[in-house]
Amino acid sequence: MKYLKELKEGDRISDIYLCKHKQSAVTKNGKPYENVILQDKTGTMDAKIWEPNSPGIDDFDALDYVEVVGDVNNFQGTLQANIKRIRLCREGEYTPADYLPVSARDIDGMYQELLGLAESVENACLKQLLRSFFQEDQAFIKAFRKSSAAKTIHHGFIGGLLEHTLSVTKLCNYYCTAYPVLKRDLLLTAAMCHDIGKIREISSFPENDYTDEGQFLGHIVIGAQMVAEKASWIPDFPPELLIQLQHCILAHHGKNEYGSPKTPSLIEALALYYADDTDAKLETFKEILENNKNRTDWLGYNRLLESNLRATRL
Repeated sequence: MKYLKELKEGDRISDIYLCKHKQSAVTKNGKPYENVILQDKTGTMDAKIWEPNSPGIDDFDALDYVEVVGDVNNFQGTLQANIKRIRLCREGEYTPADYLPVSARDIDGMYQELLGLAESVENACLKQLLRSFFQEDQAFIKAFRKSSAAKTIHHGFIGGLLEHTLSVTKLCNYYCTAYPVLKRDLLLTAAMCHDIGKIREISSFPENDYTDEGQFLGHIVIGAQMVAEKASWIPDFPPELLIQLQHCILAHHGKNEYGSPKTPSLIEALALYYADDTDAKLETFKEILENNKNRTDWLGYNRLLESNLRATRL
């Protein structure tokens, strides 16, 4: 099997993949086509079926395993498959474990590192809050370790939420050494909790899609609610401290147009916003480079990064 991460522009696809998503659409000229997202354990790839009614296109649905024949192109800096033929596969033709993307980093190791940072928090109420999530709530721990951080943009794999959270927390830990004005206990707690709502916003693999709760509320609001619920069980949790922690979570996307209900009013909220944005964008760029590792020319314009991208050449 040739994994999606191994494909490059100009390659011919002829293999079995999981159809993660399928949606009918129409071109500006009124011609029907299908948007498809293919998935294996190395990641996902956007794909298009421009002739959905042709004889070589079988009926299939999202979460079906399909044998795909097509070509790999580059569209705005991202690889995209142009599907010519597609066949619905039968059970026994594929091994499901080959189609669930997993972090390249050790999940147990990352989780232990995150627990170490949680234990370094000195404030008793914040430490107990973190313990209530990351040590005592077995259902939360299981979901958090397996969840992705996004559908496709960055860290869209099993362990992605953990990997992203650890990176953001480590960045915030560094900020506290560079800028002593930051309240370390508040910032690290906010960093570890900033995306916990994603375990309820996005369903588990192989679906890895938005839930009804995620569509209606979003992970930012859900996370702030989860923190308030846990805090309510901790005796004498200071109301002002809870409000500041919730504010950091509610403001961690930085701007209203980026999905934040609030913009940062605390310096810790501002630091969290930049740490989250840094990790998300660098991971996005890294994944683009990995998907185009044999390219030496310009990779195309990326909307999230707002630039035409290119690999560094020395």
